[in-house]
Formats: sequence, structure tokens, C-alpha cells
Amino acid sequence: MPKTKKPLLWLVLCLIPFLGSCVSRVGAISAEEYYSLGIAYMDLGKYEEAEKWFKRASLMDKTMTASVYNLGRIAFETGRYEEAAEQFESILVKDPENTMVLKAAAYARIRTGDLTLAEGYYERVLPLEPESADAGYNYALVLLALEKAPEAEAVLSNYSFALLENKDVQLLYARILRAQDKVEAVDVYDQWLANYSDLDVRYEYALALESAELYARALAEYDTVLSSDTSGLKLVSRQDVQFSRARLLLIADSGSSQGIEALSELVNGGFSDTLRLEALLDEKSVSDSAKTEIRRLIVTAEQKASEETPPPETESPRGDVPAASETDVEGGSDSTDE
Repeated sequence: MPKTKKPLLWLVLCLIPFLGSCVSRVGAISAEEYYSLGIAYMDLGKYEEAEKWFKRASLMDKTMTASVYNLGRIAFETGRYEEAAEQFESILVKDPENTMVLKAAAYARIRTGDLTLAEGYYERVLPLEPESADAGYNYALVLLALEKAPEAEAVLSNYSFALLENKDVQLLYARILRAQDKVEAVDVYDQWLANYSDLDVRYEYALALESAELYARALAEYDTVLSSDTSGLKLVSRQDVQFSRARLLLIADSGSSQGIEALSELVNGGFSDTLRLEALLDEKSVSDSAKTEIRRLIVTAEQKASEETPPPETESPRGDVPAASETDVEGGSDSTDE
């Protein structure tokens, strides 16, 4: 069957002129034919043509729901997420327990940033598909993004088999536990890293160890990340890791100068996040002498940031725009056409 799919699609498409010529002789093309043409074009990635036929098929009861669903799919694939969500939601008005459409609407709403709506859709899916680990994972992911970690943990606890077998579910579980400062996160991260490799996850593991006050192990993990090729970091920067390491040294051993030395090196290297530096002043474990040095580093960071900030653009002169020379026109930037 897979070998004949393309020829069959082309056969359907080749029939389009013939079908069009038949309309005047035989009558309107059937709903199924409109829909089949839409499917054929969509499978070929010709979304504009597919939309035309699906819109026609959507006007007929027999193919309305399937056509609207595929219009939503095309809108999603072409980045029109709001339109995609609205198409899926229009189906749910008449078919509120359609799990495929509920999941599609939830995913579209994630893309539009309407996480509360996505949460509501997944909440409706789970009772209808209680065994679906994928639905549970996505629901928990949305809950975590909404800072509802306890609720997310409760959802994932229903899929213990997936926690053992699926690396994405296991990693999400670790992150949910860390969001609640639960020491159990350490073991879950440890198990994950025993089987997989990822610098961002190893950094998260170090943060979990630090939260559990396992400082020596946390320091070792920070050093492991920094000794690796940190261009592989996707969620954080090398400076983020360096700051976390310096903060740990300040908290774990307030009598040592290592923390301030690491922080000074970081600021002199261009680190200018004064909010995170100021947060160190509220740490009870940081010594008073270290806080004095941190205040000095904050001033240094502010100075560096002001030096790097470009001057504001001057106001355009009033009056007529001067004519451009021929050289200006030919050699000028064409960025406005991009």
C-alpha cells in the first residue's frame, strides 16, 4: 500500500479538470469528492489548494467535521495558531467529548500562550482517556508552566509505568519535584542522567543538589558542566552556571574567599545581572564581609552595563528628506524588502 500512495494522489489530482468539467453536465461534485481532493492536496503539502477544497466540503453535513478539523490542522502547520484553535473549538461546540479535537485545541492554545484554556482541555481529556500517558504528560507540562507543581505531580503519579520507561515523563517528574524543593528530585535526576546525557539537565541536577544542601555534590556537578563544551547549553548560558557555582561557594563556606573570587571574575568578565547580585545580599549564609564586596561588584556591574548600552538615537531632522545620490540607491541596504 505505501508504494501506491503517491500515484493514487496524482491520479486524484489529475482528475480535477475532468471533475470540474462534469459539474455543468452532471451536477455538483459530491462532498466526499471535495474532501478527497483536500486530503490529496494536504498530503502533498499544497495547503492553499487543500484549504479551498476543505472549505467547500465543510459546507456539507456529511464531511463538515472532518473538513473543519483538517482546516485546523493546516492552520496549525502554517503557524496560524489562533485560527487553528478556533477551528478545533468550533467542533467542540457540537462534539464536546471528541478527545482528538480536545487534544488538538489544547496544543493550539499552548502555541497561542493561552495555557489556562489548554489546561481546561486536558482536564476534559483525562477522564475520557485515563490510560493515555501522553495526555497526562501534556497536562502535567501545562500545569507546571502555570506554576501548579503539586497538581502536576498528582497527574503524573497516575502513570508510574511511564515514569520508569519514558525519559520525557521521567524528566518532567524530576522538574516537578524540584519546583517544590523536594529532595526526591535528586534521585530522579540521578536516575535520568545514568541513562541520558544533557548539560542543561545536569545543571538542573546541580541546582537540586544545592537545594537539598548536598553542596559538595552540587559543586562537582557545576564543575562538570563548566568543564564541558557549554555551547551545548540550550536553556541557560555559561554565565548562569558560573553564577550558580559562585553563589554556592558563598553560601556553603562563608569564611572562604573562593566565592567572592569567582563572583569577581564573573563580573569582570561581563556579567551584569544586578538583580541576581542583589539577591545575594538577602542570603543569611553569606558573611557581612562578602556582602560588602558584593555591593562593590554591583556598582561595577552597573558601570559595565551603562558602558555597553548604546546612546539613544538622535531625533530625525525636520524638513524635506534629502535626495539620495545614485550611489546611495545602488549600494544602499535592501533590508526593507526582507
